[in-house]
Amino acid sequence: MRQFLDFEKSVAELENKISELQRVEKSSAINIAEELKNLKDKADKQLRVLYSKLTPWQKVQVARHAQRPHALDYIHGMIKNFMALAGDRLYAEDHAIIGGLGKFQDQSVAVIGIERGADLDTRLQHNFGMARPEGYRKAQRLIKLAGQFNLPIIMLIDTPGAWPGIDAEKHGQAEAIAKSIETCLRATTPIVSVIIGEGGSGGAIALATADKILMLEHSIYSVISPEACSSILWRDASQASQAAGALRLTAQDLLKLKLIDEIIEEPVGGAQRDPKVVIKKVEQAIQFAFEELALVPEQVLQSKRRNKFLAMGREEIN
Repeated sequence: MRQFLDFEKSVAELENKISELQRVEKSSAINIAEELKNLKDKADKQLRVLYSKLTPWQKVQVARHAQRPHALDYIHGMIKNFMALAGDRLYAEDHAIIGGLGKFQDQSVAVIGIERGADLDTRLQHNFGMARPEGYRKAQRLIKLAGQFNLPIIMLIDTPGAWPGIDAEKHGQAEAIAKSIETCLRATTPIVSVIIGEGGSGGAIALATADKILMLEHSIYSVISPEACSSILWRDASQASQAAGALRLTAQDLLKLKLIDEIIEEPVGGAQRDPKVVIKKVEQAIQFAFEELALVPEQVLQSKRRNKFLAMGREEIN
């Protein structure tokens, strides 16, 4: 059953009415095809209008939509013969970060994704996409393994941020994130990162330090959540919508700021409306990025990657 966001109320009413009429049509001999077509056209038009002028706060809600495809959906949709690799070889396995090897377009690759979970049980299993230090250390291990076997790396990011619990701090959360960024910068093979939902704080940048950073059209990427920002600046979490605008966290803002490289278009209504189409578009975008990066020599690749991040924030944006 489709879940609607608060600002989609008008569309929800139309689509519910369409569902009711479809049930009536099946259970009776009444021909209401014309009325159904008119309602579908009206709902589609309404949806297009809504999504053509989303506010930053509405984009936050779309990025967090529970029915958006998650990292495992992309892995199962894009990667053949995926073999998950577990553990950081230091302390434990972290289920928020999924990593392993597989075939992408007949090319062997390493894949690392942050998984949020699709229902309550899987969300608890994956800790709502909030990784502990062990997860980032597992990612470091896989990045180094990819270097040994000359495998390109795909990163799939969807997290509200790294796990802020006391246990994570005791186990070196800050060091693990910093080391992940360093490991990405030192990687000898191409890295393409895709922000598929929410890219929150250091938990996201730990895996978004890449040669190419792609974002889905309605995903977000920010140093802090709007709610946390609102609580700090206004001491009132209810000002999150205002904070979302100030943070410039949308894909469109970040492309203008040159913090990402490309926006991947979503179906009207968001990725949750047609996951298969979105997964295919992400696959194509990654393939194009890899083809471009394959032409760059290893030493030049590392140098360009470092310079890319050193240049961020230095140019004045009008």
